[in-house]
Amino acid sequence: MDNVFLQNKSHDKFTWEHLGNIKEGRGSLGEEMPVLVYRLMQFTLREALSRDLGRDKADYYLQESGRIAGTEFAKNMLNLEVAFDDFVADLQKKLQELKIGILRLEHVDQEAEEIILTVGEDLDCSGLPISGEAVCNYDEGFIAGILHVYTGKPYAVREIDCWASGDRTCRFKCNIK
Repeated sequence: MDNVFLQNKSHDKFTWEHLGNIKEGRGSLGEEMPVLVYRLMQFTLREALSRDLGRDKADYYLQESGRIAGTEFAKNMLNLEVAFDDFVADLQKKLQELKIGILRLEHVDQEAEEIILTVGEDLDCSGLPISGEAVCNYDEGFIAGILHVYTGKPYAVREIDCWASGDRTCRFKCNIK
């Protein structure tokens, strides 16, 4: 029997199709899973990366994977042909439907191309013990990927408030790079 992973390198570059047919594959268990399982994967991955590469590199790779995910999410789940307000409404709806979080825009400066937004009940950190550190590197990348696809401009996204640092919502500052 041939090893399909050695023959086909298409798995090297992520595409939406790599997610497969979840409804077909999980006929009994369904499409949803507890946040606990998601966090178990994310935080153990963070630890393994940090152990081997250092904390800064681990944060970078989590952010980069979030950017890839946000890019594919935007291309496959969002209406990119609408005005900004409608785009934000669509994004808010999808994030809430998928139980990722509750998105709110706090500030939009179109001239400076700056956005400040919050994500409440964030999948990554809401309910974590306070560590004094912002931990939503994946979310930073996810948001940057979405904004880049919609605007065509690369965004730098930085978490400025986090549940894990003692705040009760995650706040992100988004600027054109």
